[in-house]
Amino acid sequence: MIRFGTLGAARITPRALIYPVVDEPRASIRCIAARDRQRAQGFALHHNIPVVVDSYDEIIADEKINAVYIPLPITAHKEWTIKALQAGKHVLCEKSFAANEIEAQEMLDAGQTTGLVLMDAFHYRYHPIFLRARELFLSGDFGEIHSVDAAFHIPVSIAGDDIRMVYEQGGGVTMDIGCYPLSWVRHITGEEPLHITAEAEVGPPNVDTMLKASMELPSGIKASASGDMRGDTSFVAVLKIEGSKGSMTVNNPLIPQIGNSIELVIGGKKTIEKFDRRPSYGYQLDAFLNAVENDGTLYTSAEDAVKQMRLIDRCYKAAGLPQRGLNL
Repeated sequence: MIRFGTLGAARITPRALIYPVVDEPRASIRCIAARDRQRAQGFALHHNIPVVVDSYDEIIADEKINAVYIPLPITAHKEWTIKALQAGKHVLCEKSFAANEIEAQEMLDAGQTTGLVLMDAFHYRYHPIFLRARELFLSGDFGEIHSVDAAFHIPVSIAGDDIRMVYEQGGGVTMDIGCYPLSWVRHITGEEPLHITAEAEVGPPNVDTMLKASMELPSGIKASASGDMRGDTSFVAVLKIEGSKGSMTVNNPLIPQIGNSIELVIGGKKTIEKFDRRPSYGYQLDAFLNAVENDGTLYTSAEDAVKQMRLIDRCYKAAGLPQRGLNL
């Protein structure tokens, strides 16, 4: 039995952990702590979490849990991930995994030293729609693939004190939602970009509200990835592949539980594939449990997270913006 403790009462926690655990007899959530104990108590009452404690350290020290979920502000991920690993707990850490590549490498090192599971919570990667998209990409049906384009845009009304708008807490669209299309490019192709150019729009100082990266991959594929949370943008969540013999459009690889499809055009013939509505977070929990119990493979391991954070760092540099977590 995997017994979780969760650090904080973040908005993502019900979708990412609590609801999947409800349907999983091999897992439970034992305890929670938050900066505001009253908030933690209300959260625990609403979601049937039996134990509320006063501090994150008490979660880490709890001998009755063997896994920790970390949905804290990004600049707190390294500290609490390493503490949890050193206390003998497996860790499911929300994206973005760390503030930068250097922090991600330190987290990876801690995970390797302890031999425990450390997973980057890119839930989409485990859903059948993305597994199928990757299979199709490798099939050769599209001929020579020349372009991959990924975009996640969603209009967001954000107060200035929201952590997504605070550089010191790892704010920025690329850290929050733009990390997804960057990850889609990496995971559909299995490649890391050679060359990157990027353009960004900035809200508060050093905080990107839109960033688009153009990349050249080792295979010669041209790729783009854009994240946009400006208030006047339109919703887009799509991954497109173009080849000499056909194309593939993956609609909503991010949250396929609210609707999804893969549109294929091969040899002039169009087909559409659709996939189940089981939440991607459920598949993520499956993968985490399989890694803990059976040493199962993780597509979003800490090793992969280091590569992901390296790419994010490079995108910020290409756009003329500083990495997160520097000199803080």
